[in-house]
Amino acid sequence: MVDTSSYLARIGYSGPTDPTADTLCALHRAHLWAVPFENLDISLGRKITINEEAILNKIVVLRRGGFCYELNGAFATLLRALGFQVTLLSARVARANGDEGPEFDHLTLRVDLEDPWLADVGFGESFLEPLRLEAGREQLDPTGLYRLLQQGERLQMEKGLPDGSWKPQFSFSSRPRRLEEFTGMCRYHQTSPESSFTQKRICSRATPDGRITLSEMKLITTSKGEREERSLASEEEWSSTLSEQFGIRL
Repeated sequence: MVDTSSYLARIGYSGPTDPTADTLCALHRAHLWAVPFENLDISLGRKITINEEAILNKIVVLRRGGFCYELNGAFATLLRALGFQVTLLSARVARANGDEGPEFDHLTLRVDLEDPWLADVGFGESFLEPLRLEAGREQLDPTGLYRLLQQGERLQMEKGLPDGSWKPQFSFSSRPRRLEEFTGMCRYHQTSPESSFTQKRICSRATPDGRITLSEMKLITTSKGEREERSLASEEEWSSTLSEQFGIRL
């Protein structure tokens, strides 16, 4: 059972909690600003377990982040406790070679209000506010332009690029899923040498005017479109940066 007051305090949210589109957008922004996308347990050899109790303890009590299964799994639990109708969806992440990852590669969320919405606080650098679940409509977000394209029985989420082209992010079907169905791919992503999550440590969160990312020994800050990159000199500096910028102490 989720302690909603503790969860809302964790994301620094004190606004309305009635299940409306405005509340959903505000909660979505607050979550992305407060809770980082991170895979740090993998490099430490700590098993990531995706059940409601474990992910809520990690994010709310221990004030950690996580990857999609944890972040969107926890966010879905919060939204349901506040009266939102939420469906877990399985997504396949687009690859550089044009292929897609397998089913359950990513966990994303459908939220049904008067109209359906796509919510996702677990895809790293992506939309800050939920998207209307409507095919063919270009949607402007503070982080850029997005659209959903109908691809047979699936929808493909794409991000607009500066040259006017579109980059596929992931595709998903409307079939409802249960959190435990993602267990196999969660295990794969934390153990397989082919998974991007076993390649390097990453910790990243959105900010009101950009994003801050700790990627191995590099601190990358984007503010109002301007990118700065700084190399860290030691593991001690890495740990202090993790604490100062993300509030995480391992």
